Amino acid sequence: MSDQRQTSDLSLFIDILRTLEAIDAPYVIIGAFAAAVYGITRATFDIDFIVNLSERHIQALAAHYPPPRYYADPDQMRGSIRLGMMFNIIDSSRGEKADLVPATMHPRYPQVLANRVRQQVKAPGEEPFEAWCACPEDVIIGKLMAWTEGRSRKHETDIYEMLVFHYLGLDPTISFNEHIVNMEAEALGQITADFWEAVKKAARQEADRLTSTSGE
Repeated sequence: MSDQRQTSDLSLFIDILRTLEAIDAPYVIIGAFAAAVYGITRATFDIDFIVNLSERHIQALAAHYPPPRYYADPDQMRGSIRLGMMFNIIDSSRGEKADLVPATMHPRYPQVLANRVRQQVKAPGEEPFEAWCACPEDVIIGKLMAWTEGRSRKHETDIYEMLVFHYLGLDPTISFNEHIVNMEAEALGQITADFWEAVKKAARQEADRLTSTSGE
């Protein structure tokens, strides 16, 4: 798929990200886009945000994305925050929609926001820029939760690639506390704990193989 398509698909998300920065709204990038910072190679065409919006932020977003081109309804934002439901911003001229996840949607989300770290991110067609990303532990825990719910292969692959990246030490500036993930995996049940141990073992073996191959 071409960079032009990728840039088009991410343009609204990048604009919202820059707007959240400009209005100083607490946010954190989660999911595959955050995981790309930590080594996954899977292409993604959206960016998942957790946000913690005050009334000031709601008004600023509504003003920045006015009708008729945009749909950014402040009443929908307020109601979604109160009920713990996703809400969206729509660019009708481009047919693009971005979903935003309020911190009220899950008990873990305020902590994910608290643990966020400043990272340099790169979107297709964009110069690298700094943004607030979930820490690697929270990205993996989120993917373990999603795997537990649906057994999706993509989450298994994402976790595996993040761990290979970590075990190879490809970015020594990124810290990763495996013990935290161990505890959360156990809390998700024995099947998930066993899955987590199996992925860790496979990732270590691959990292060892790559290290030995590069040294030949």
